[in-house]
Amino acid sequence: MNAIIIDGKKTSKDIKDELIIKVEELKNKGVEPTLAVVLVGKDPASQVYVKHKKKACEYVGMRSLAYELDEKTTEEALLELINELNDRDDVHGILVQLPLPKHIDEEKILLAIDPSKDVDGFHPYSVGNLSIGRDGFVSCTPAGIIELIKRYNIEIEGKNCVVIGRSNIVGKPVSMLLLKENGTVTICHSRTKNIKEICKNADILVVAIGRANFVTKDFVKEGATVIDVGMNRLDNGKLCGDVKYDECSAIAGAITPVPGGVGPMTIAMLMSNCVKSANNMLK
Repeated sequence: MNAIIIDGKKTSKDIKDELIIKVEELKNKGVEPTLAVVLVGKDPASQVYVKHKKKACEYVGMRSLAYELDEKTTEEALLELINELNDRDDVHGILVQLPLPKHIDEEKILLAIDPSKDVDGFHPYSVGNLSIGRDGFVSCTPAGIIELIKRYNIEIEGKNCVVIGRSNIVGKPVSMLLLKENGTVTICHSRTKNIKEICKNADILVVAIGRANFVTKDFVKEGATVIDVGMNRLDNGKLCGDVKYDECSAIAGAITPVPGGVGPMTIAMLMSNCVKSANNMLK
């Protein structure tokens, strides 16, 4: 049995192509969707992410503002910048690239972002809306996962969905989104007993724990959909996910590759959130 490969690269391009039209429509109404990205310090991975975000903004026709601040920037100075961006009518999304230098309290910074511009979906207000089923910004990776599943016409309603990982960024929000789509959801984590047996019952298995090749074929039910959120670099320099792809793709009905699966979707959903925010300001 050959699994369907869920192509995040192609799907993310489809979404961005759809957004080009929406951005054009907004510009015709006098609104130029704008994302402000704040980077503190010179973390190499963060610099790469910021570059990808700028490129995506260019592609969909959105304006992006980059604030690249010195490593020694004080918490006060950063809060000042966020307040200034909160007050600007021409800024629709504010994204502070994490991690921040150790002397800055990440939670304080994320709380300072106006929830109506929280396109990362990390503010407790956004998380609260998600948990009670109200409309709002959903963090980009979980939103991307659901979008991938839907665009491949994989039914969530009534299905057994197992999520490995309980982080605030992926595990918890994706569980709530699957629940919203009427899936029956089980969350597994480092303290879960009989994890293999639980996963074996999953029609949809989402793996987000950051452990290379953790999920092997004996975790996977035949024909299941396997979504691999992991991105790990092996000693030989190769990238791999949390799922042993070769083994599991022989059993799964559909599977995301690493790279090229969930990763590209995160930035596409960030663009989508920013366009949504610009739309909200027209109301």
